[in-house]
Amino acid sequence: MGPAFVASVAYVDPGNFATNIAGGSQFRYSLLWVLLWSNLMAILVQLLSAKLGIATGRSLPRNCRERFPRGANYLLWIAAEISALATDLAEFLGAALGISLLFGLALFPAALITGVLVFAILSVERLGFRKLEYVIMAFVGVISLAYVAELFLARPPWGTIARHVIVPTIDSKSIYVAVGMLGATVMPHVVYLHSALVLPRRAEMGHADHHRHFRFARAEVLVAMNVAWVINSAMVIMSAAVFHEHGVAVQSIEQAHQTLKPLLGELSSFLFAIALLASGLSSSAVGTLAGQVILEGFLDVKMSIFLRRLITMLPALVIIALGLDPLKILVLSQVCLSFSLPFAIGPLVWLTSRRDV
Repeated sequence: MGPAFVASVAYVDPGNFATNIAGGSQFRYSLLWVLLWSNLMAILVQLLSAKLGIATGRSLPRNCRERFPRGANYLLWIAAEISALATDLAEFLGAALGISLLFGLALFPAALITGVLVFAILSVERLGFRKLEYVIMAFVGVISLAYVAELFLARPPWGTIARHVIVPTIDSKSIYVAVGMLGATVMPHVVYLHSALVLPRRAEMGHADHHRHFRFARAEVLVAMNVAWVINSAMVIMSAAVFHEHGVAVQSIEQAHQTLKPLLGELSSFLFAIALLASGLSSSAVGTLAGQVILEGFLDVKMSIFLRRLITMLPALVIIALGLDPLKILVLSQVCLSFSLPFAIGPLVWLTSRRDV
């Protein structure tokens, strides 16, 4: 266990908080089916990514560099960097919001503290990549426990929920949020990253054990992605049961946090802030790792992981300094991600469908 759980953090990042809160508070349970089908596709895509890494011993970006013309490779790199930047923006903003809500700080100082904490998490990699995996898996555990507790507090109608998970419904009002939920669930940057995360395991297990390695990877992907699906569904259910049922139109993550307190009590708002902070910090670390894999794979350029994090912090700090609405920026970033998906999935499907690869 490890690589798929690291990848799964991207499926429960602050972008998911934003789209799921928007989906639940505005459209009740009607978009739960989007999460189910997005998750089924995410399982397939992450399996293909792991398979490519195990079969070739190279990441998806490295395979693209070796097998595609230079012009196509540069186009794919630009699309990958856009998705990585959009992801970094959402994750950093989310972690800063979590610190701000927990400790009552202004958003800009909270963002600076976030930067320091993310550097501390990334420095764990110096002790070995397994150690970093354990730290990130612990964060996933914190998010899971927080939302299981939220569900018990919210007491939603399970019959209605089951129907909306199975029966698709959508209209012109909900399509924007639905696309955001798709982009927040199937994340382009972890399609690139997962193919690299399996490589240390591949070296450990030896070249004769590729089929066995893939069986383990398949089992792990099924567990990790379904944990992420349950967390995302819990976010929508909680938002619908609390905000929509009480007629509260949520316009910001800060409002969601403040509104939970009178509706469900002090514990609920505390759990929400803890889950958001755990999500932002862990996904920021994973997003930085993905950016490094993208840069090294497509361009064969090596950059310090700390320098990469410093550079990708800047757009988030600018947005915070300008006072732009974090919730709207978060949802917009996830919509951008859904449009960059084909640039990752297209090459992945083409490569994994070829017997010579």
